[in-house]
Amino acid sequence: MKKLITVLALGLWSLTSQASLPTHAFTLDNGLKVLVREDHRAPVVTVMMWYKAGSIDEAPYETGLAHVLEHMMFKGTERLGPGDFSKFVSRYGGSDNAFTSYDYTAYFQQYEVSRLPLALELEAERLGHLDIDDEEFARELKVVMEERRMRTDDNPNALAWEKFQAVARPGTGYAHPIIGWRSLLSQLQPEQARSWYQRFYVPGNATLVIAGDVTRDQVEPLVEKFFADLPAGQTPPRPKQTVNPPAGERRLALNLPVKVPLLYMMYNVPSLVTLEDKKDFYALTMLAGVLDGGMSARIETDLVRGQRLVAGAGASYSGIQRGDGTFTLTAAPNPGVTLADVEKALLAQIETLQTTLPTDAEMARVRAGVLAGQVYEKDSVMGQAMELGMLSTLGLDIDLSTRFAEHLEAVTAEDVRRVAQQWLVPERLTVGMVKPTAPTSDEQKAEPQP
Repeated sequence: MKKLITVLALGLWSLTSQASLPTHAFTLDNGLKVLVREDHRAPVVTVMMWYKAGSIDEAPYETGLAHVLEHMMFKGTERLGPGDFSKFVSRYGGSDNAFTSYDYTAYFQQYEVSRLPLALELEAERLGHLDIDDEEFARELKVVMEERRMRTDDNPNALAWEKFQAVARPGTGYAHPIIGWRSLLSQLQPEQARSWYQRFYVPGNATLVIAGDVTRDQVEPLVEKFFADLPAGQTPPRPKQTVNPPAGERRLALNLPVKVPLLYMMYNVPSLVTLEDKKDFYALTMLAGVLDGGMSARIETDLVRGQRLVAGAGASYSGIQRGDGTFTLTAAPNPGVTLADVEKALLAQIETLQTTLPTDAEMARVRAGVLAGQVYEKDSVMGQAMELGMLSTLGLDIDLSTRFAEHLEAVTAEDVRRVAQQWLVPERLTVGMVKPTAPTSDEQKAEPQP
């Protein structure tokens, strides 16, 4: 099971000790945003390029396109052949990779600091001169299809979560999988990838992050040299994100070849982006920690060790997204315990939080746990670049981490009870029950006998 306090809150904020590290921001005339974080502890540098283009931007008929384009960014430009990009990186002692999420796509290179000019030249080359060859696209699409087969189609737990997510987040771009629906993915065409690249891969829709043993005086002339002449392009329109109205309670029953029954419960709640009162973000963070923040948290104490209803369970608040966030509870019951019993027990935990206040000890424990997570999660140059790029791409204050402890301290027990009452309500809830399918006669014969 996922044992998380706050999936993104723990992973997005840098060390308190890093708050004083110099951070510089400037924008080129073509709209490219540039962030420079100085960290002189080691002679290394991380270069990341973030595009505000993720799978929530895909039309219903082109699911998976953002991820396929990520693959094509390594397959050739006007001056580089297929695979040459990563060969250059490796030849000069670096490493590179990329990832696609619902909200953005990001690319990174890591080197010894003297290789910074190479990193910037390579990144500028594929921003301005990507070449999407038809045959190379067809080959890479097969790679992505195989990736989907291995990670989702042949993985009952992943398949269950994909089906649940589709029901749990109706009317949003989060309802389809990042890798795309298989039937639509298989029909993608090179021209769709070219269109995506032309629409979203423009300087005004990107943030370049450079973190490590560098200064602004070193970085700015290099950025100007490699990126300033790239045409600005047309930045896609971005409607203002607001809190979605409740969709009504939804329920999903699945029978899949999972090894144990699973219960999913997801509430559609606001994110830091969509909230008007940002305090609710920190209150929801605290609420998740009261339920699932270590061995002393309520789920572990009451449901795992106390009543022994579940073998594992968790609660998490995902509140750093372009659209609304989610508050999710997951559980696997112990033998002899029904999924309905577990749902009832989890709802009782929610009701208790809606009617009584968390104790001072619980509030102190959660604050300590969340802040400790910052220390363990982000003591790296890569982690700092991740934080800066993510916050900038989502339109949030890149200095939020410097005041995170202050905002968390301002949350009261009354705030935690209030957000539980306001947001964890049936009309915002989806419940998914996943039961193992009975083995076929052939499968029973194949099982080893004692």
